[in-house]
Amino acid sequence: MRISKIFVTVDVVLIKSTENSQQLLLIQRKKEPFQNFWALPGGFVDENEDLETAALRELSEETGIQISSATQLKAFGKPHRDPRGHMVSVVFFAFADENAVAVAADDAFDAKWFSLNDLPKLAFDHDEIINFALSKINAK
Repeated sequence: MRISKIFVTVDVVLIKSTENSQQLLLIQRKKEPFQNFWALPGGFVDENEDLETAALRELSEETGIQISSATQLKAFGKPHRDPRGHMVSVVFFAFADENAVAVAADDAFDAKWFSLNDLPKLAFDHDEIINFALSKINAK
């Protein structure tokens, strides 16, 4: 029997609207790969864990923000998108309250809201993920 070496992760595209702009929540990675780069909150799905539950858990662990639900958007699974191995990331989207405050924890150095018009250089393929999510959101 062949054992798969593909891992499942989740990422969360969390947006809040303010008077002046829409903002996206990013975390600054504490560990390699892409240490110190900005990325979407997310991480590995635990064994026997529901995907949405994993996304909400990772969001809470890394940023302190708790939301009740998120919408699954798409899976991103190109080989080599992550230097650690073949990772398939299931991406979730949600809106946060305009007063939501992020506090870095777990494996994040920092957690910060960025204007969608002024995003930093991102880890992994997170720019592709964000562009896809925004195209779906704006199409509605």
